[in-house]
Amino acid sequence: MLTHKDRQQLRARHIGDHMIERQLTIFRQGIPFVTLVKPCILGDGIFALTPSDREKYEHVFEEAMSAGRVSKFVPASGAASRMFKSLSAFWHDLESVNEQAPSEKILSKDKEKDVLTFFNRLQSFAFYDEVRTHLSQKGFKVEVLRDTKTFQHILHALLTPDGLNYANLPKALLPFHRYPDYSRTPFEEHLVEAMAYAKDAAGRAQIHFTVSPGHDKLMHRHLAAILRGPNIANGSWDVTFSHQKPSTDTIAVDLKNRPFRDSSGALVFRPGGHGALLDNLQDLQGDIVFIKNIDNVVPDYLKTTTYLYKKALGGYLVSAQQTLFSFLHALSSSQVTGDNLSEMAGFMEHTLSSPAPMGFSHWSNEEQISFLFDRFNRPLRVCGMVKNLGDPGGGPFWVKDTNGDLSLQIVEASQVDRSSPEQQAILNASTHFNPVDLVCGVRDFQGNPFDLFQYRNDETSFISRKSYEGQELKALELPGLWNGGMAQWNTIFIEVPSITFNPVKTVLDLLRPEHQPA
Repeated sequence: MLTHKDRQQLRARHIGDHMIERQLTIFRQGIPFVTLVKPCILGDGIFALTPSDREKYEHVFEEAMSAGRVSKFVPASGAASRMFKSLSAFWHDLESVNEQAPSEKILSKDKEKDVLTFFNRLQSFAFYDEVRTHLSQKGFKVEVLRDTKTFQHILHALLTPDGLNYANLPKALLPFHRYPDYSRTPFEEHLVEAMAYAKDAAGRAQIHFTVSPGHDKLMHRHLAAILRGPNIANGSWDVTFSHQKPSTDTIAVDLKNRPFRDSSGALVFRPGGHGALLDNLQDLQGDIVFIKNIDNVVPDYLKTTTYLYKKALGGYLVSAQQTLFSFLHALSSSQVTGDNLSEMAGFMEHTLSSPAPMGFSHWSNEEQISFLFDRFNRPLRVCGMVKNLGDPGGGPFWVKDTNGDLSLQIVEASQVDRSSPEQQAILNASTHFNPVDLVCGVRDFQGNPFDLFQYRNDETSFISRKSYEGQELKALELPGLWNGGMAQWNTIFIEVPSITFNPVKTVLDLLRPEHQPA
């Protein structure tokens, strides 16, 4: 099915024929639903930390951090267009009717609440001063435009390339939080955070951002301005950037699962979703890596709890790693007794929430050693879980695989067979939510980086319907970075306070108290 021109396209993207065949097979066979057994709850899949636990693990973490083992990994390639969806739709309505009268006259009921809330609270946004300055240079007073509900000039200044162009900037570069004499972007807030839990003994913090290729210059320029400015906390950073690789794009197919072609006959590829960032994480060659989304940041006065739990999660991971590494050294030397094996099986069940197989205690020592070595010698992640308050996204569940084995997984609703009353009931019974707040141990007991692709479950990809040049197609997203991308990692879930989760999905989220000055 592939022509010489097709193979040239593949080579240009560094995509092998075998990868295309694998993707086409997934399209043809479909994605199986996961089998939920029960939701993870406190005491059954999710641990709670006492104050003494937090203090103990914080000390453990501080040692690893001082040794330079810690870094941050921040997915930051998302554009801000979704943040301004309601405002952009209203702006297009204004343009389509060339409305010069007060903008409120063409507000539809479904847009009215969001749009009016935005303008009524305009002065509460950290970017207000930038908007006011830009309009002043054009001869307008933002207060007059707002009070007369002549919104089109404000929207033009806010959203378009002739103005501040916020709708086309990366979310990382928007002013999120106002301080007495300046404002900070989420990019800068992550730099500040890194100084608290990702710096070595010399005071240097390591932080990596994944960015879109078109935003490279903007990111570097913003970083340079921050480092020159007077408002950033004292410290130094090792800041690196990477792009989502073309080799992680996936082929699109038509509704008969044949490669989809554009009007020129070329194959059409689509981005592989955040699961594509597994490549970037692998290339980072880190040791202990915190992963946190770009928009989940708060002003300084609310950061204390975030820092406390980041260090506690990191210390929990280091402590579990120390135990695992000691076990692995013993298993690799085969100098273990039956009592040693029982202790290891207990750790596997009670700390890693991974029950031993049926009849495990009756296996030979050699069989138990082989099984435990394979089970322990994997990447480790400790994931913060907040109580479910209705936010969209994945949650923690006990899942059964095709072999009947149980494991802890972060599952999205789209992975569940919603037509099954039993599966729907388990999904509805979920008490916690995954806020993309995790710390990962990605080196083995000998200090070598794991091959992270060995622990991904390709059966957790996602197929969606899209359109291209007026034709419908099917698109494939790779297993999510913290979902199927880490499906076969050793996993620990720990409850964290809701205040540590403050995402900004729409511009109105910036009006929440957690994003406003103290």
